[in-house]
Amino acid sequence: MAVTDTQNLLLGETTCSSLLQKLQQIWDEVGESDEERDRMLLQIEKECLDVYKRKVEQAAKSRAQLLQALSDSKVELSSLSSALGEKSFVGIPEETSGTIKEQLAAIAPALEQLWEQKEERVKEFSDVQSQIQKICGEIAGSLNLSDHPPAVDETDLSLKKFDEYQAHLQELQKEKSDRLHKVLEFVSTVHDLCAVLGMDFFSTVTEVHPSLNDSTGVQSKSISNDTLSRLAKTVLALKEDKKQRLQKLQELATQLIDLWNLMDTPADERRLFDHVTCNISASVDEVTVPGALALDLIEQAEVEVERLDQLKASRMKEIAFKKQTELEEIFARAHIEIDPVAAQEKIMTLIDSGNIEPTELLADMDNQIANAKEESLSRKDILDKVEKWMSACEEESWLEDYNRDENRYNASRGAHLNLKRAEKARILVNKIPALVDTLVAKTRTWEEERGLSFTYDGVPLLAMLDEYAMLRQEREEEKRRMKESKKFQELQSTEQETIFGSKPSPARPAGTKKVVGPRANGSGGANGTPSRRLSLNQNGSRSASAVKDGRRDSARLAAPVNYVAISKEDTASHVSGTDPVPASP
Repeated sequence: MAVTDTQNLLLGETTCSSLLQKLQQIWDEVGESDEERDRMLLQIEKECLDVYKRKVEQAAKSRAQLLQALSDSKVELSSLSSALGEKSFVGIPEETSGTIKEQLAAIAPALEQLWEQKEERVKEFSDVQSQIQKICGEIAGSLNLSDHPPAVDETDLSLKKFDEYQAHLQELQKEKSDRLHKVLEFVSTVHDLCAVLGMDFFSTVTEVHPSLNDSTGVQSKSISNDTLSRLAKTVLALKEDKKQRLQKLQELATQLIDLWNLMDTPADERRLFDHVTCNISASVDEVTVPGALALDLIEQAEVEVERLDQLKASRMKEIAFKKQTELEEIFARAHIEIDPVAAQEKIMTLIDSGNIEPTELLADMDNQIANAKEESLSRKDILDKVEKWMSACEEESWLEDYNRDENRYNASRGAHLNLKRAEKARILVNKIPALVDTLVAKTRTWEEERGLSFTYDGVPLLAMLDEYAMLRQEREEEKRRMKESKKFQELQSTEQETIFGSKPSPARPAGTKKVVGPRANGSGGANGTPSRRLSLNQNGSRSASAVKDGRRDSARLAAPVNYVAISKEDTASHVSGTDPVPASP
């Protein structure tokens, strides 16, 4: 029965009282004393107390850990919210209540969400800071900073801070774009300058920085301060080189043109250097043709100038004589007398002696030509009036011959043309006194301004005009005598007619003294008539022709050097005795 109860107890619910009851049964069967029983019961109570103590301690420790975890979660939650700048995060409960585990369970989702958001922010900050660091490295010229990613400050991951980084990045990106644009402009300028100068563009630009080669992408090109500075210096150096080469080429082009003009180089030979002379007056910015200022082109021009210089030295006499001929032609047109033989001998002596550089000799002759042109220009007005005076004197001579022709009114061929010419000649002859007065006044003014005597083919012009005025005055006197002689003859004819009843043939009147007019260079007139000029002796004095027995003798005086004495007699124009006679100057 006892065994059955024990089994039933073991099979049933095991509790402390059932176990104590079972222990008492065992003690009863065994026969344990009450003392032993009390001792064992005390021991059991002590052991149970120890077990409770351990469990309480474990529970208290677990509670403390949970409280610490809750506190840490709250601190972490606050720290993350502060770092992310989320003061009122949606997932955070405003007031926590309930058990500790319930409070932890309420905070855990918000904390997990903040951690995820923090990781994303850290990644975004890292990306932005990496770009900033990269651009700063490109600007600074240090491109190996990618090996050391920037450290993100996790204490401030707010959107405000992120926007600051974004704004800084945009500024750097704009600066990078501006720098890249400037670099490309510099590279383009270097390319154009190298093309004009005939230089290797790639070697020039890669000396500044290897990334500037065209094989690299645009974004890979260096934009550092050093690169920009070196590019600017390279552009300045190339521009200065371009300026110096253009100046050198223009000097060579000027020398070429001077030598060509000096030696009358044919146009076909000149066209071979059109690429040199085409930029003779161009500015630096206007020269853009590739190779226009290449060194080989300048060397080619230098070689040609040197060749022409040597050729010029061998043809110096020919060139000098050509310039002397030009000088003589200027003096001849200006009617200035020179000694060409002595001038050519002087040139020969200077060239043969070697005491003067060919360029100096030619420059001196160019100065003489310039002075001669200036002198010719100052004499032009007077010379034009001298030509008019000579032409008028020639018409005066023709008119006199025409008036003495008894058959001038016959209906012969060309008579009407001579009649028209005679009418024009009379008008022109009447203007001679005023023309001579004007010419004398201008000549005297010219001489007073320069302190020189105005000569015409070596003869003082005023002396020529003075003799012309004297001869004209003698002609007027002779005309008066001829009129008196004619009246006397007519009176005698009337008396003879009265006495003898018939009128004798009138005697041919003696020719009047003509006024001699000068003509230039001793050449014939347009109609083949020999030119007429005043014959003056060496000192410019006058020698008038004597009139004997009513016949005209021509005024023949010793002519100066290079002058031809005129043998043809000029007759005075048919002018009324009341015409004004110019006074001797």
